[in-house]
Amino acid sequence: MLDIPRSGSQDSTTSSRNRYGQYTRNRSVPVNPNSTAQATVRARISANAAAWRDLTDLQRAGWASLGAQMTRSDSLGQSYTLNGFAAYCSVNNNNVASGGAVVAAAPALVTPPALLTATLTGTTATLSLAYTATPLGAGAKLFVFAAPQRSAGRTFEGDYRLIHVSAAAAASPANIFSAFQAKFGVPVVGNKIFVSALVYDSGFESGSIGATVTIAA
Repeated sequence: MLDIPRSGSQDSTTSSRNRYGQYTRNRSVPVNPNSTAQATVRARISANAAAWRDLTDLQRAGWASLGAQMTRSDSLGQSYTLNGFAAYCSVNNNNVASGGAVVAAAPALVTPPALLTATLTGTTATLSLAYTATPLGAGAKLFVFAAPQRSAGRTFEGDYRLIHVSAAAAASPANIFSAFQAKFGVPVVGNKIFVSALVYDSGFESGSIGATVTIAA
């Protein structure tokens, strides 16, 4: 449809955008599976809010300054910067996911270099992601996100979950079979697996790179 760019819901209609342009659809009620992963994320959000209230005014000002340097894009492709609380959550959620500690003082902005290439190979007993540059820089870790198994004809994926965090300065390839199996089950011959990988460093993430494989016997 031809209309002004917009995103969100009003009454029973939801507006959004895909590769073909602006569209509207009937509003759907979100699913609430109450999964373990969902409970973990909710607990993290609550912990962030409580910790934010305990910061000093000077610390919160530091996070506001950092947030003004952190650029994101919304669903319409428009750029915006983060407020202090969003910057605090972003950095510390990444720290916790990496196995690190929560920090109260805003760090200096770090821009990790993105991976140059990512190649996924897999069978019913193996799943490996080769990447460059390798090894990662000192202190940098590889985050690998994967989606549930899909049919081989699928070309787009938007439902990624973090399944693997490497050691610092890890070298290619990353063996992600056990992590994928624990999350989504044994890979099935003929199914397609989508992954997205990025580099973490000091609370910040690089841009992501995607890779797919159709499972062989």
